[in-house]
Amino acid sequence: MKNGSGKKKKSLYKTESLECWLMLAPFMIFFIIFTVVPVVISLPLGFTNFDMVNFPEFVGLSNFKTLFLSDRTFIHSIKVTLIFALFSGPVSYVLCFLLAWLINELPSCLRTVFTLIFYIPSMAGVYTVWQLIFSGDQYGYVNAFLLDLGIITSARQWLTDANYILFVVIIVQLWISLGAGFLALRAGFQNIDKSLYEAGAIEGIKNRWQELFYITVPAMKPQMLFAAVMQIVSAFTADIAARNLVGFPSTDYAAHTVMTHAYDYGWVRYEMGYSSAICTVLFIVMYAVNKLITRILAKGD
Repeated sequence: MKNGSGKKKKSLYKTESLECWLMLAPFMIFFIIFTVVPVVISLPLGFTNFDMVNFPEFVGLSNFKTLFLSDRTFIHSIKVTLIFALFSGPVSYVLCFLLAWLINELPSCLRTVFTLIFYIPSMAGVYTVWQLIFSGDQYGYVNAFLLDLGIITSARQWLTDANYILFVVIIVQLWISLGAGFLALRAGFQNIDKSLYEAGAIEGIKNRWQELFYITVPAMKPQMLFAAVMQIVSAFTADIAARNLVGFPSTDYAAHTVMTHAYDYGWVRYEMGYSSAICTVLFIVMYAVNKLITRILAKGD
């Protein structure tokens, strides 16, 4: 009887595994074709001169030497990207966690509604709304509000003045950054074993903040790690928000990130070899930062 029961369980496990793989197959196929393959191809292309017309010509480290020794715009884009990542990455990560926690405290009927409200901006093109909010005339919402309060005496050019451009782009990026990481944290809060809180109450945990630090955070390390990786990738590859808000190129290259530089050489100048070299450098930096964050968050497991 035991042997027959074991065979049934094994057969059921194989069936469930097959169903899971079949459900994953559509995503995995598109992910491999449109993400893995381009990344793998771009690495050797970084060592070539390729204009999408002629066959790639091997140039060794020439592209990388030009990047770091001659390309001043690239060096400037590194500075912009680091500032952008340092502000938007950690802030958006904390924001994802806090919003997911607060939504989890709401009644079940409201959780789905608020999750949808905060997740929609990551999918929808909200740039037109933000252009209206930060419009450079007196009818722009920010200018009108500040003028009414007397904080400013004339309308500010939020989207064309180099002093404000990066600040505005960071704000918009924070708003649209509540994507997959936010959903992973929401799911993590819902999957925590409720008995852990009961055991914590017996052990002396008295309030919700203690529950958060001693039970919730340790129980959600996998989701927190995934969200951290997603926010790092989002921060280092930010480009679309800047191009849609402040145009391309931005005034004095104020919002010119490394990804924007790669876009410039890849899709404007069609210098794919040079663009691939830029992406390779960005990939290495992102990989190193991800390994560092993984080591920090996985410490103690």
